[in-house]
Amino acid sequence: MSDTHYTERSARDLNGWPVLGLALLLILVGAFLSGGSAIGWVRAILVAAGAILVTGLTPVSPGQARVVQFLGRYIGTIRTDGLRWVVPLTSRRRVSTRIRNHETDVLKVNDADGNPIQMAAVVVWQVADTAKAMFEVDGFQAFVAIQTETAVRHIAGTYPYDAPESAQLSLRENADEITGKLSGEISVRVAAAGVQIIESRITRLAYSPEIAQAMLRRQQASAVVAARQRIVEGAVGMVESALSRLAEREVVELDEERKAVMVSNLLVVLCGDRDAQPVVNTGTLYQ
Repeated sequence: MSDTHYTERSARDLNGWPVLGLALLLILVGAFLSGGSAIGWVRAILVAAGAILVTGLTPVSPGQARVVQFLGRYIGTIRTDGLRWVVPLTSRRRVSTRIRNHETDVLKVNDADGNPIQMAAVVVWQVADTAKAMFEVDGFQAFVAIQTETAVRHIAGTYPYDAPESAQLSLRENADEITGKLSGEISVRVAAAGVQIIESRITRLAYSPEIAQAMLRRQQASAVVAARQRIVEGAVGMVESALSRLAEREVVELDEERKAVMVSNLLVVLCGDRDAQPVVNTGTLYQ
């Protein structure tokens, strides 16, 4: 973004009610003053002065500001609400300083792995510098909308939807970190417009319909593999514990071949999807 040339400053304004009273007094005195031709000029001057004073009055609502220009030159901003008075013959443009929401459309973008995804975000923002908002960009609301969409596309293309490695950030698993980065990027992009980003949140994140089923099967397969890995780790630990206890208590003495058979049987029982069907050995250990 280019360097900004305007920064908000306070306009020299006064409480408008005393000025309004003075203007009405001048107009009434001029209207009811009677006399010769010289008095007529005085009446005209008084009425004109009162009318000119009235043109400097401007009401300011809460949550709004008035950007004041005199002959095209920026002279300041009024943020005090109520009836205010500034230099007559100035233009006062209304700017809302209330907190606003902007929600992007559902954008179809590619993540860092090249997978098409759908993503949308909502941004909470407000005007912090009215001078920049009015003079640095052409339509600050449209500017915020376009820059927000650009930031969402950039963030979506920087990180993968799913990260196989836990150390890598992903859009689905690290929502808080991603939204923080999104807020930071939007803040940088809209700083030239005098806009402050309060918060941003991802409102929609999903694979595009054309690959959604395939990605769902991949997620299910990854879940099954992770579950199997956990089961095998637990089963190996149980077999190790069983063999060590049998050896410590000298319940039975097994050679290497029988240990291998016992390990195989225990792993089948512990890792199988179905209940094992035991075979009762009525003979010796070796028959």
